[in-house]
Amino acid sequence: MRRKQYYRPYEGRKKPLWLLAVLAGALAFALGFVVLLGIVLTGAHDQIVGEPKVMVILGCKAESWGPSILLQDRLDKALDYLEDHPDLTVVVSGGQGDDEHQSEAQCMYDYLTEHGVDSDQILLEDQSHNTWENIRFTQELLQEAGVDTGEMLVVSNGFHLARVRMLWGRVWEGDYTLSTLAAPSSHLPSRLRMYIREPFALVKSFFFDR
Repeated sequence: MRRKQYYRPYEGRKKPLWLLAVLAGALAFALGFVVLLGIVLTGAHDQIVGEPKVMVILGCKAESWGPSILLQDRLDKALDYLEDHPDLTVVVSGGQGDDEHQSEAQCMYDYLTEHGVDSDQILLEDQSHNTWENIRFTQELLQEAGVDTGEMLVVSNGFHLARVRMLWGRVWEGDYTLSTLAAPSSHLPSRLRMYIREPFALVKSFFFDR
């Protein structure tokens, strides 16, 4: 009597476990990046609450000839707002990096005064080297100057503002309202680079800037 043979359907070659683990990790990384990028994009807009009394302009690279393109974008956004709100106290915040010939605060001060802002209304915070220090040292400067910090307006490029809001909530003491002005990023390569970089910076700041 002939013996019957049973055949399993072809299932293909099984992928090794290490490859499945790599693929799962890559998928998790991609999903995490998309979520973080969504948070960054959500924060990239103007939001004015009440009547801000103090404007804080956060620093970016100062070149030998003046503000970098991203920094000029921030300053021009601030100048547009100051045309209609000329009485704000303005804080320019940014220290001097190893590759900068002057502090970012001084560079911003020079640009603003050249474009008609009264030098007496500008305070320079020129010791900070990152966003966490920008906010901490700005608060200390305003407290020393006796400036009311209840209604604040911060100016930076749009990609930066979600992280700024997160860190501001950790640093700032007392009751306050925080408004934002999202400057455009007119230099396309820099804009693309920053929107790739910022989700990672958001994670870094969440865990380490405190």
